[in-house]
Amino acid sequence: MGIRPPMRILGINAIFHDPAAALIVDGRVVAAAEEERFSRRKHGKRPVPFAAWELPELSAAWCLQEAGLTPGDLDAVAYSFDPAITRDAADLGLDDPWDHLRVDYARRAPQFLATVLPGLDPEQVRFVPHHVAHAASAGLSVPDDNAVLVLDGRGEVAGHLAGAYRDGELSVLRTQELPHSLGLLYEDLTRHLGFLHSSDEYKVMALASYGTPRFLDQLRELVRPTGDGGFVVEHIDWNALAKPCAPGGELTDAHADLASSVQTRLEEVILDLARWAYDASGGLRTLTMAGGTALNCVANARVAAEGPFDRVWVQPAAGDAGTALGAALAVHGRSIPFTTAALGRGWSDEELEAELKRAALPYTRPASIAAEAAAVLARNGIVAWYQGRSEYGPRALGHRSLLAHPGDAHTQRRMNDVKGREQFRPIAPMVRAERFHDIFDGVYPSEHMLFVHRVKPDWRDRIPAVVHVDGTARVQTVHHETEPVVAEMLAEFEKLTGLPVVVNTSLNTAGRPMVDTPREAMELFGSAPVDLLAIGPFAVHRARAFGA
Repeated sequence: MGIRPPMRILGINAIFHDPAAALIVDGRVVAAAEEERFSRRKHGKRPVPFAAWELPELSAAWCLQEAGLTPGDLDAVAYSFDPAITRDAADLGLDDPWDHLRVDYARRAPQFLATVLPGLDPEQVRFVPHHVAHAASAGLSVPDDNAVLVLDGRGEVAGHLAGAYRDGELSVLRTQELPHSLGLLYEDLTRHLGFLHSSDEYKVMALASYGTPRFLDQLRELVRPTGDGGFVVEHIDWNALAKPCAPGGELTDAHADLASSVQTRLEEVILDLARWAYDASGGLRTLTMAGGTALNCVANARVAAEGPFDRVWVQPAAGDAGTALGAALAVHGRSIPFTTAALGRGWSDEELEAELKRAALPYTRPASIAAEAAAVLARNGIVAWYQGRSEYGPRALGHRSLLAHPGDAHTQRRMNDVKGREQFRPIAPMVRAERFHDIFDGVYPSEHMLFVHRVKPDWRDRIPAVVHVDGTARVQTVHHETEPVVAEMLAEFEKLTGLPVVVNTSLNTAGRPMVDTPREAMELFGSAPVDLLAIGPFAVHRARAFGA
C-alpha cells in the first residue's frame, strides 16, 4: 500500500504580517481566517523581526473547532516560510540588522505551534517557501493549468516569483533576488508619503489618480525590467522628487504626482513581467496572481486589458494572509477551486437573535431583509450589512459591509466621515452581474473587487458616489447563484431607484479590522450614524433603537 497523502492540513502564516490560519480537510477548504478578526489588532501585528514569534493561535484554534478536530488529528501543519533557504540580510542588500531573529523564530515555529496547539506533534510541521505558498494560493485555486506571478515585498531571499502550474505541479521559471522588490518600492513610497507601510499602500494607489506622472522618466531609469523575467530597483532619492510628508500631514500636488509616477511605473513593469511569464510558460492562457502587490487593482486591470492572457485571476487574500491557505494547498499538492471568500466565522439565526436580546436592541424579522435594506438605501440611508460567514482577505464582499446610495454625490464624503477616512479615498460599487455590461467596461466577472473598471459615460452622473476622479470604479459583480441575499437586495434597490448598483465598503472604522462578531456589529451600529443594522434576517433601525 502507498502512503496516504495528508488529508487534514492546517496552514499557518505568521512570519511577516497579517497572521492567518486555513484548514483543508479531505480536499475541501473548510475554514480560513485572519488573526486580526479575533485579536482586533489591525493586520495582526507589525512586520518587524521582534514580532515573528507571534502565531495566529486564535484563528488556528477556531479553524480546528469549525471542523471538529483537535491538533492531534492533523496530518500536517504547513508554515509559509522556510528558514533553511534564508541568507543574511546584509548579503541580500537589506538594512535589517535584526532579521536573524525572524529566522530564528521561524526555525522554532514547530515547538511554538505545539505549545499553542496542545497535542500537536512538532514533527507534523512542514516549512513551505513563502513565495511558493503565495503561488499555490493562486495557482492551485483554479482548476486549469496556469502561469503564476507572485509580487510582494519579500520572501526568504526574493521579491518575486514567476512560475507555471501543470497538473498541480509548480515549475519555477524565475525569481528576482532581493533587494530588488516592487513591493518594497511601494512600501518605501508609502512611508515617504506619511502613511503606514505594509498597511496603507492602497491609499497611495488612490492618491495616484489625483496626480500626473511627471517623474516617470526618472523612475524608468531607476526601476526597469531586465528582459529575462526579472527587474532592477535602484536606490531612489525620494526627497529629490518630493518632500516627505509627516504622518497626518497635508498632501500636496507633488505628493500626488509622485504617487502617480510610481503607480504608472509599477504597472509598466508588472505588465512586462506578465508578458515574459506568458512566453516562458509556453503560452498558458490563464494567469494567476498573488502577493501583496497583486492587491493593486489598477495594475491588475492593466495586465488584464493589455497582457496576452485570456484570463487573469487574483487570489482574494493575495497578501500574506493568503499564504496560510497557499501553504496548505502546497502540501495538499492538488488544486481546490476557489468558490467563495466566505470562509470565516458565521452565526446561526438563533445565535444572532440571542445576541440582539442580550444587547436589549429592538429588532424585527421582516419578510425580506433584502427588501428592508433596499428601502432604507433608497431613502439615502446607510446600512450596516452583516450576513453569513466573514470574508477571507481584505475586501468586504457583501458579508461584512457598509452600504449606501450611489446616486448621491455626497455619499463618498458621508461614508468617509462615518469611517473616519481621508476624503480622497474612493468607495466601491457592487452591481447585479446581469447589469454589469450596461454600466462598466473591464474584467468580468469581478466577484472579488480586484480590478478597476471604466464607468460608461452615460452612467457617471447617475452613480457619482462610486466614480473615482479618473472615471473608474473597483467593481464587485454579484451573482444570484453564489450571493442570493445580496443579489435580492440589489434587485429590490433597482425596483425602487432604477439603479442596479449599491455602494459597498467594509464594515469597520479607520484603523480597525473589519467587524467579525455580532457584538462588534452592534457596537459599530451604536457608535456611527448608521440607519439600519441588517444582521442575518433581523433588522434594527436607528430611529427605533435610539430615538434618533
